[in-house]
Amino acid sequence: MRIGFLGAGRIGAFHAEALLATPGVSDLLIADTDTARATELADRIGSRAAESVDAVFAAGIDAVVIATATASHADLIVRAARAGLPAYCEKPIALDLAGTVRALREVETAGTLLQMGFQRRFDAGYRTAREAVRDGRLGRLHTIRALTSDPAPPPAAYLPLSGGLFRDCLVHDFDAVRWLTGREVVEVFATGTSGGAAFFREAGDVDTAAALLTLDDGTLVTATATRYNGAGYDVRMELAGERDQLVVGLDARTPFTSAEPGGPAAPAHPWGGFLERFAPAYRAELAAFVEAAGGAAPNPCSGEEALHALLAAEACELSRAEHRPVRIAEFGERIAELG
Repeated sequence: MRIGFLGAGRIGAFHAEALLATPGVSDLLIADTDTARATELADRIGSRAAESVDAVFAAGIDAVVIATATASHADLIVRAARAGLPAYCEKPIALDLAGTVRALREVETAGTLLQMGFQRRFDAGYRTAREAVRDGRLGRLHTIRALTSDPAPPPAAYLPLSGGLFRDCLVHDFDAVRWLTGREVVEVFATGTSGGAAFFREAGDVDTAAALLTLDDGTLVTATATRYNGAGYDVRMELAGERDQLVVGLDARTPFTSAEPGGPAAPAHPWGGFLERFAPAYRAELAAFVEAAGGAAPNPCSGEEALHALLAAEACELSRAEHRPVRIAEFGERIAELG
């Protein structure tokens, strides 16, 4: 399989190297708005660079991987669909509902494959938890506590392009909750604060957020996130049922210190970031795309799945802005109008 690879930034470089080592991939053709960066990456991993995105699409490729800046995702998804090419795209499809729905309708019309990048679906801990929930080992699930905590803020220039903390960060938790439980989010109540750097407030964003989600079976979910977790990168999910409890992300590198006498001390090497923490999941996700693009396996995370996660994030932003609970159903008419 010859893959057109778009985007040579931090996550793009990781994905490109992982893809080139994936069975079934014979060649990568890499393009980036910074042609020097694309050339440097291609030379480093033993691949080829293209002069432009146009050159990639004209090269007779078999599939497309999109790891570019968020603002370009929707247009590139549409272009891949119209070219009849299966595509993998890092989340989100777009920063707004209109762009998301437009891209999804193009994919639907073309009948092509679009796999979205929600790597937690491929993490060993999340997969074990999903099996436990689906098998009934925890009993009736009544409470989920999810958190995503970054050790330090992203660059100021990134924030206006990110979509905000709910769409950029907690959207992973929203997708994981749906995928793990098989239930839908029906209502959210969210808030956030921005006591850190001024550039959060200037971007209309928050650096710390919390949301209460209600699932369609009554399960309650708390989801929190922050850009200022100085202890390290912390992603966990606690699932409490009538029979048992299970924790995802609790290991020797989880960045916390017990306050109890004799409790565990802070880890010597806490997780430093998402690429380190989820490296095996990213590799498994890309291998799954190669299989799905080749017709050997089903799509593990469609664009419609990404839309559901985005709707939860959109509802949280609306809830934060209007200081009220927001039901996901409020977006139904708007989607119908866009579609």
